[in-house]
Amino acid sequence: MFTGLVEALGRIERVEEEGAGRRFTLAWPELSEPLTLGESIAVNGCCLTAVQTNGKHFDVQAGPETLLRTNLGAKHAGDRVNLERALRVGDRLGGHFVQGHIDTTAVLAERRREGEWEFLAFRLDPAWTPYMVRKGSIAVDGVSLTLVTVAPDGFSVMLIPHTLAVTTLGALAVGDRVNIETDMLARHVAKLIGKDTSDSE
Repeated sequence: MFTGLVEALGRIERVEEEGAGRRFTLAWPELSEPLTLGESIAVNGCCLTAVQTNGKHFDVQAGPETLLRTNLGAKHAGDRVNLERALRVGDRLGGHFVQGHIDTTAVLAERRREGEWEFLAFRLDPAWTPYMVRKGSIAVDGVSLTLVTVAPDGFSVMLIPHTLAVTTLGALAVGDRVNIETDMLARHVAKLIGKDTSDSE
């Protein structure tokens, strides 16, 4: 479980093919507490397991489903990624509950500056917008954000200068693809009332 509050802007150091999957070596700058073998780490919002650790460097493995459903399949050495360690009992919950289970991806359709803030609009499969509500929560590349507007095939958010500076969202360009995790509470409610539109994927 995560909060969507990015702890570090990491860097992919190496990508190795492993059959249908891939192994990523990542660097975590200014790591305050050593990573442990087997711990869960959200990489661009995707929950992965540290299979090797060496100081500020660590390895994770991504299987074919992860590479297909997330933007990690398009990442290369040198790319930046958002990193967050798993939530500990007793930690402050400043974002919202994020599982690290990516639902789908979205494409940045529009970006514009509004004072010191930036407006970002995304397009995605309409099957996922029923789980979004204006002023509700969403995780975009692992970043907990508040939805500004929700359309049948997309949504928008506003980013403050801090978020732009410390996450990958600051460098997003129109056409870039991001990982999306919808609010899990909305998913559970939709399932209970028989309105889950995502099972067809």
